[in-house]
Amino acid sequence: MLVGGRSSRMGRDKAFLPFRGGVLAQFIGDQVAAAAGDATLIGDPSRYASFGYPVIPDRYPGEGPLGGILTALQHSTRDWNLVVACDMPGITSAFLVRLLEAAENSGGEALIPVRQPERPEPLCAVYHRNSLLGLETAFQHGERKIMTALAGMRMVRFPIDEPALFRNLNTPEDWAAYARE
Repeated sequence: MLVGGRSSRMGRDKAFLPFRGGVLAQFIGDQVAAAAGDATLIGDPSRYASFGYPVIPDRYPGEGPLGGILTALQHSTRDWNLVVACDMPGITSAFLVRLLEAAENSGGEALIPVRQPERPEPLCAVYHRNSLLGLETAFQHGERKIMTALAGMRMVRFPIDEPALFRNLNTPEDWAAYARE
């Protein structure tokens, strides 16, 4: 599952940033599909249908990434659900396979990669369908921060030492710097 959308700091929809002969969300979708067997996007079907993946409308538009994760979990029939934001150009299918395998053996409700020093990456993580109730309850009580919503749940931290995997593109300056590399 991919969670995508606009960024007020970027000034445009990051999903459509040109990347490797296509657009960024298509690349991320391809990585997710290679790792998990398929990919589904969460967002506006009229905007994202051209990527060739099923698109589920966000049930909570404008409510942030937690709403997108809830939408994904509410529609999924899988036990484990890989959630990846559409603005991480360093993500690879090989890493996502490692993440899924670790989640399946974790005994948790969510497996969250953590960069050091203590920088969790909940938008490139794996959520068990059992996490839905806890996340939904937190959301209904007004919580919009993913890590806070996960508090009290069986969250497993997955230490990583590959910070380039999680480089986000949040501003035009971020994108320009990445494009120059």
